[in-house]
Formats: sequence, C-alpha cells, structure tokens
Amino acid sequence: MKRILFLLALLVLPLPKLCGQERPQVLVETSKGPFIIELYNETPIHRDNFLRLVDEGAYVGVQFHRVIKDFMVQTGHLKTRGLDRKLELPEDSTETTLPGEFHPELYVHVRGAVAAARQPDDVNPEMRSSSCQFYIVTGKYFTEYDLKEKAQGRSWQYTDEQKKQYMFEGGAPHLDGTYTVFGRLLDGWGTIDKIQRVDTDDNDRPLKNIIIKSMRRYTPKKK
Repeated sequence: MKRILFLLALLVLPLPKLCGQERPQVLVETSKGPFIIELYNETPIHRDNFLRLVDEGAYVGVQFHRVIKDFMVQTGHLKTRGLDRKLELPEDSTETTLPGEFHPELYVHVRGAVAAARQPDDVNPEMRSSSCQFYIVTGKYFTEYDLKEKAQGRSWQYTDEQKKQYMFEGGAPHLDGTYTVFGRLLDGWGTIDKIQRVDTDDNDRPLKNIIIKSMRRYTPKKK
C-alpha cells in the first residue's frame, strides 16, 4: 500500500517580527475562492523553499488531494496537476526533503496554522518535511484538561495564549513539536471552510477536483 503523507497546520496571534523583517505573504487563488498565507521568518528554510516554488509557478494546477473535516486540508502534491479524478494518486512527488524547524514555544497547530506534510516516523525518524506538500489546520476544540494530557512528557508547555486558542478557536495539538508550522492563514477562511466541507472518498480525497489556479507573492496596500 502506498504511504500517505501525514499532514497537519496554525493560527497564532501576531508576534514580533524577526529582526524587523516583514513577514512574506502569498495570495492563493483556488477553484473554491482565494486565501492569503503569511510565512514566518523563524522558519527560514521552509519560508524560502515555499517562496521559490511560488515564484516558479510550481503549484499552479495542483489539487487539494486530502481533506479531513475538522482537521485539515492538504495540497502541494505536484503530480496531481492535471490528474483525472478517476485515476489513483501517484506516488508522492517529493524528491527532496527539508530539515524540520520546530518552534512550539512560538507556533503550534491552532486553527489556521500552515504546516509542512511529511512521511510517518517509522520511515522518517528525523521528521523531515516534504519539500512541497503542506496543509492548513481547521481542527476541533480542546479543553484545558485535554491540553494538559497532550503536553505530558514534552520539554515545553503551552502558553496561556496557546491554550486559549485551542479552547476557543480549535486546532490539532497532537502534531505539535513534530511537524513544522511555517505560516498561518491570514485571510480567506470562507474558502478553507468550503474546501473542508466537500465530499470525499474513503482515502479522504475530494470527489471533485479542487485546484490551485494561481499563487503569487502578495503585498497588502498600505492604508
């Protein structure tokens, strides 16, 4: 059986810019509507790799190939471009991987998190990221007791703000510290909600293709 990349993503309140750098933004146009991603400067390897793919047009025509309601929506499998829905997903298009950049003290998998997919621990003990596949977390709500259980045995603890986000916005805390969160959804929740509510098959693949029509760097207009 083919291994499916396990992906999973974050929405955190604005944090100070790294060394005064502006955070890059990317506008994504999909067949379900647009959304905007903001990338974190604290994960420079993932940030720069993502921007390179955007600039090269690598994601144009690529599908959202894995969607799980109240968890996440996943895309970036480059070999899904132009793939007929009747055909099986090809083997993962990742030829290279990226070293993990884990900063759970700053960024966790709250609703809106953008994170890198990767293969599971048994074949990927270094927890290296896919160089192209990523997901956006939708998630579900967690109680403070739930979060206390999730944090057992970890070398770090959730901040009060992170707890509030999981409790009132939702997320996927079981992924924290093991998947690289490299950005957040800045705008376009209506689009992501449309994507996460589509009908899917037993492999969590949408029954009708959802594609990325375009991606480009975005500079908001100054007020």
